[in-house]
Amino acid sequence: MNPPTEAAEPISGSEILIRSLIAEGVDTMFGYPGGAIMPVFDALYDHKDEIRHVLVRHEQGAVHAAQGYARVSDKVGVALVTSGPGATNAITGITDAMMDSTPLVVISGQVISSLLGTDAFQEADVIGVTQPITKWVYQIRRVEDIAWAVSRAFYIAASGRPGPVVLDIAKDAQVNKCVYNYQKTTFLRSYQPVPEVEEDEIRKAAGLINSAKKPLALVGQGVLLGKAEEELRSFLEKADIPFASTILGLSAMPTDHHLNMGMLGMHGNVAPNMKTNECDVLIAIGMRFDDRVTGNLKTYAKQAKVIHFDIDLAEINKNVKTAVRVVGDAKQTLPMVTRLLDKQSHSEWLSEFKPYEQKEYDCIIKNELYPESGEIKMGEVVNKITEATHHSAVCVTDVGQHQMISTRYFKFTQSRSIVTSGGLGTMGFGLPAGIGAKYGAPDRTICIFVGDGGLQMTIQEFGTIMEYGVDVKIILLNNNYLGMVRQWQELFFDERYSETHLKNPDFIKIADAYNIRGRKVSKREELDDAIDEMLEHQGAYLLEVVVETKGMVYPMVPAGGTVTNIMLGNGYTL
Repeated sequence: MNPPTEAAEPISGSEILIRSLIAEGVDTMFGYPGGAIMPVFDALYDHKDEIRHVLVRHEQGAVHAAQGYARVSDKVGVALVTSGPGATNAITGITDAMMDSTPLVVISGQVISSLLGTDAFQEADVIGVTQPITKWVYQIRRVEDIAWAVSRAFYIAASGRPGPVVLDIAKDAQVNKCVYNYQKTTFLRSYQPVPEVEEDEIRKAAGLINSAKKPLALVGQGVLLGKAEEELRSFLEKADIPFASTILGLSAMPTDHHLNMGMLGMHGNVAPNMKTNECDVLIAIGMRFDDRVTGNLKTYAKQAKVIHFDIDLAEINKNVKTAVRVVGDAKQTLPMVTRLLDKQSHSEWLSEFKPYEQKEYDCIIKNELYPESGEIKMGEVVNKITEATHHSAVCVTDVGQHQMISTRYFKFTQSRSIVTSGGLGTMGFGLPAGIGAKYGAPDRTICIFVGDGGLQMTIQEFGTIMEYGVDVKIILLNNNYLGMVRQWQELFFDERYSETHLKNPDFIKIADAYNIRGRKVSKREELDDAIDEMLEHQGAYLLEVVVETKGMVYPMVPAGGTVTNIMLGNGYTL
């Protein structure tokens, strides 16, 4: 039951903070205590039935867990850390959330206000450090400002283009008292989260699409953030528009939808990358034309008229010049355009994707998913797991080769099923994000794909899994290398493998020390049984698969190259 939004008797700032969080609907948060935030943890002691705190093993893990929670639950993730090193340890996760538009409220303790600026014990300039990597940051020095700041923080984090907010609370504000009065924020005069829709641009967009012979849509995470999946489906199906997705946009539409041409970008599918430079109208929906999608901007889609749907005006014309800008929330703007569209059929255009799809299957996919001999491949592991889960699991990844393989070959049937570090590419993201995802979607199977490098960056979160019995399935694709860096060294640095080989520990023994059941597989004939055992086990499980030592992720568009200059590997060419 939510507490009252007013209290007649003065209460402590820490109590006000906890009550304000509950008033915002927070039921779970992730954190780590310390001296400057101790009064808040003391107040939390009396609210264990109303708000669950998950004690992580490192502050970076707290923020990544909050990210995973937010991604799958459509709620604001919350992290709670102490001052100084506690706050600075959270910086990587905050930056990651900013890059990937993840709504977070990160609360840090701070030294008492009279000591600010004196280099007091465990003091850090949290405001100065986090201002460039947040939507809003505010230092609370007075108890009277806590409820006010929390209300604004949640509104700013979740509205418009979402992102992280940091509240830095001085210790004296936590212990001083005032009367509690909470008012939910629904409007800020200086902040317009959703720009006004421009009716002329809606008509221009519909006109361009109606006249297009070869339209192509690019689907980004903005569709999921705006809860516009059904609106997107209606839009695409009415005009018969093929589409491809960014990594973060992958689960907005089912993988097997007949208009789905796959994934965009450096390691995306051949057909949509090639057709980007052949389409006559390019329709970007909730994506920001990241360099990993576009390659060399000087040669990107120069023949196409570009329509850009986005809620953030700063993204319009930032990287790619647009012919029509459709600003606003996709859930509102997509139907407005759809109503003006003619019912279309682009069967001839759609058929042009088929030869590229067949070429990619013959040259790459067939051998990656169904090898007849040799070392186990990452792709076949991912494929077997997505099939064993009936394509209904949440795919969480760390960063590296396994990330690209997982996003290429995992299949999706429902929205909010991909949790990965897209913009920042944070190694160590996967394990804590998967823990958070399980709390955000407790009824879903959480499959965390990690590499041997990234896992060891946040492996201490095995302790969190042990303490709370978090039921996550961890798939370690172990090649004893920093695989993605090694791939670049092979292709672009004359096979000079500088500091990429890893001498690894016995991961199964480490998991066992944390009471996590595990199994190591190095033979192909054992793989199916091991996957079944993992999925049937009630509780956390580490499946370590020894994969191809020097495997490569193809296709590949070299960094800064033309999006149609695609490497197929193994001597194959387009």
